[in-house]
Amino acid sequence: MNRHNARMNAFAVQQLRLAPSDRLLEVGFGGGINLPSLIAGAGFVCGVDLSRDVVQQAKARFSESIAARRADFLEGSVEALPFETGSFDKVCTVNSVYFWKSLHSGFAEINRVLVPGGRVVVGFLPKEWMDRGNYPSDIFTARAPAEVIASLTEAGFKDVRIERPEPATRWNVMVATR
Repeated sequence: MNRHNARMNAFAVQQLRLAPSDRLLEVGFGGGINLPSLIAGAGFVCGVDLSRDVVQQAKARFSESIAARRADFLEGSVEALPFETGSFDKVCTVNSVYFWKSLHSGFAEINRVLVPGGRVVVGFLPKEWMDRGNYPSDIFTARAPAEVIASLTEAGFKDVRIERPEPATRWNVMVATR
C-alpha cells in the first residue's frame, strides 16, 4: 500500500510546509512511509496508530530519533489523542480517515491538539474510487470529499481546500488551518 500511495504521501508532506521548529503529529502512520521526511523536516515528530505492531516497528526503526527526543510513537486513536491541548503545530494523516469511527470526533481532537493557526493535511482516495474495492465494511468506511470538508469545518477549521498536483488526480489532499 505504501508504494501504491507514495505520490499522495509525498504531496501531503509538501503541503505541510515543514519548518525545523515544527512539532508535528502523524495520525495513522502505518508502514511509516512519511516518517523519514517528517523527521528530517520538523523539530519533533510524534506518530499515533491503532496498531501495536506498527508502533513497535517505528520505535525500533527510529530509535535514534527517539533517543535524541526528536520522535515518539504511541498506540492510540484519533478520537482520543493522548496529548495536551495545543501540543502540535501541524498534523498529517494519509489514508487513515477510512478507519476512523467518527470524522467529527477525529477532527475535533486534531483541532484540540493543534496550536492556533496550526495546519492539518488530510490525504485520501474519495468514496467514488474506494467503493470499487472490496473493503471490509466493519472496519472500513469510504469517505466523500464533501463529508471530509463538512467535518473539518464543523470541527472549527478554516480555509479548508482540496489540493491536487493535477486536476485529473483521483486522490484528495485537504489542507486547513485551525
